Amino acid sequence: MASFSFTKTPMTMGNKLAVLGVYTSSGGATGGDIKTGLQVVEGIFLQPKGSSVLANEPVVNETIPLRGGTVTIVTTANEVGSYMAVGY
Repeated sequence: MASFSFTKTPMTMGNKLAVLGVYTSSGGATGGDIKTGLQVVEGIFLQPKGSSVLANEPVVNETIPLRGGTVTIVTTANEVGSYMAVGY
């Protein structure tokens, strides 16, 4: 069964807030929603984990800056990676 999950660890970076974590697309899933907890996401950085070059990079399916804090990402099937979202 396709599923998407993520972890999140909030922290401060100067006068900004950041959320760090790991996302996991499994069971054939190709992305999902990362609920950052931020009011406004000013940037998000995705880094897939792997031992070889990926044919497709993960992408953000939103317009940044994003109000609301929930960022939809699109990944290759069964991808695991790290992310960092910055905002306030």
